[in-house]
Amino acid sequence: MEKKFAVASICAVALFGFARASYACTRILWNDNKLSVFVSRTMDWPESTEPKLAIFPRGTKHDGGLIGRGPAKAFESNPARWASKYGSIVTTVYGLGAVDGLNEKGLGIHLLYLNATDFGPRDPGKPGVHAGLWGQYALDNAASVDEALKILQNVQIVMVEARGHKANVHLAMEDVSGDSAIVEYIDGKPVVHHGRQYTIMTNDPKYDDQLALLKQQDFSKPSSTMPLPGNVNPQDRFQRATYYASMLPEPKTDREAVAGVLAIARNVSVPFGAPYKDFGIYNTEYRTAMDLGKRWYFFELTTAPSVIWADLTRFDLAPGSPFMMLDPDDISLSGNVIGKFHKARAPF
Repeated sequence: MEKKFAVASICAVALFGFARASYACTRILWNDNKLSVFVSRTMDWPESTEPKLAIFPRGTKHDGGLIGRGPAKAFESNPARWASKYGSIVTTVYGLGAVDGLNEKGLGIHLLYLNATDFGPRDPGKPGVHAGLWGQYALDNAASVDEALKILQNVQIVMVEARGHKANVHLAMEDVSGDSAIVEYIDGKPVVHHGRQYTIMTNDPKYDDQLALLKQQDFSKPSSTMPLPGNVNPQDRFQRATYYASMLPEPKTDREAVAGVLAIARNVSVPFGAPYKDFGIYNTEYRTAMDLGKRWYFFELTTAPSVIWADLTRFDLAPGSPFMMLDPDDISLSGNVIGKFHKARAPF
């Protein structure tokens, strides 16, 4: 079977509360079709994460130590401070950071939960960026996965606590060329998997262990009777997403391609009422999708009837342009929502 793997990468939500042993978000990357690069992810959580769609123009200033706009700080010494080089569209969580998004150059990021995360002790000799701004730092400063990996070497990612819980997260990135990277901090050091072939990821165990578990499966003869891992734990979702992503038909249009990755995201979503709370697994709150070539961003709240989307290239991203925001928790929203964004104060 050809490895048309599309990715899965899992939730960053421990950053914002209720840290448990496992979370069930999934990210699917499709980087070997003939049209473009497409990616989708789910966000699973026991309550509303108060997601907002946000447009950051070029020149937006950030402080790597501040939680939100302050005054609370993740750390005091030597925070990285920067103004964004590139504009971006992101999904925010509790107004504290971006867990998903893409920039105007076609770089996409996803912050995801990993219980094994260990950023190590703070080194005040290196500019620090708290984990909630990890993905935003990459979007603001890099045009590609390769560039993002290089600039991230210049800062230290620092653990942050918000609402009494730690940000045990890892980072998935992809760009318009189809390049991909998974970055995990294990025992205080970054472990990087860089290449188009690194396409499947969920929460725990570590990425190396997930790849080893995947090798135990034989998907070479797909059929309607093939037994697939069917539960919602990270290992099962990793393998099930791999199986279905490898069989995505070549799309004739971008619409078909976005529908393809969203279909797999829905397949690995957690339904309402699933009896998994004791295991730290919760129902899917929303799903996103991106067309990195066209800079289109899609959002589907599971309690709303419609998918909404916006074209990042249609926004004014020039320095000095206003920050724009949209609350997707509105059942009247449908389709292209560019005209629904409004001016607001940047939350971080």
